[in-house]
Amino acid sequence: MDLELLDKRVFITGASSGIGAAAARVFAEEGADVFFSYHQNAEGARRTADTVKARGRQAHQYQMDVSRPENVAEVVRHVHEDVDALDILVLCAGLSVVTPLEDITPGEWDRVLGVNLSGAFFVIQAFAPRLRDGGAIVTVASVAAHTGVPHHVHYAAAKAGLINLTKSTARALAPRLRVNCVAPGITLTPMGKDTTEALPADYARTKLLVQRYASPEEVARCIVFVASPVAGFMTGATIDINGGRDLR
Repeated sequence: MDLELLDKRVFITGASSGIGAAAARVFAEEGADVFFSYHQNAEGARRTADTVKARGRQAHQYQMDVSRPENVAEVVRHVHEDVDALDILVLCAGLSVVTPLEDITPGEWDRVLGVNLSGAFFVIQAFAPRLRDGGAIVTVASVAAHTGVPHHVHYAAAKAGLINLTKSTARALAPRLRVNCVAPGITLTPMGKDTTEALPADYARTKLLVQRYASPEEVARCIVFVASPVAGFMTGATIDINGGRDLR
């Protein structure tokens, strides 16, 4: 399927590894130029840029802490120096910390919500004016937003808030921009490793219809489809990509 992404310009947060890095690769394969941010993993950012360039597309990388609005605003200024406008914004930056409920400190609570929820708001607020009319925003939540999880309640709470942020910004930015959410189940990424290690060994076989966890590329392809003009009638939606977890 032609996703009509040739020469589109996408900005992805958190693209030095995991789902964000996979999304950068898939967007490049579909003909888009990729602008992306990373927090601390400079080597991962370099690899992401190399994979985009290997597919014949432009890659621009920026260091950014999404939880700091002044840093986000600074990056927006740098992006504007490099390109006149963007078409798509994808929010993959995330932080998952496995901590029992009784051990979560106020500082850890603020840090997890700062990246996963407040950071998403700061990025949307700063970048939306730079998106061309008819563009798209995709947020990345989690199945945890629907089910809750006992071992990182702050992460689940933030992702639940992100789903509502998606719906609210879809209303606020319509009809100029579309805003949708992809909510993956457990995905085989560096961040997902902590979750899988906290679960029973037979979890995928007994809880998921497909009896395995997702690859980053599978989630990325869903993100790219939702962001593309082919999904032009979709906004305010949350797409679950969880291997049939809720149907087991």
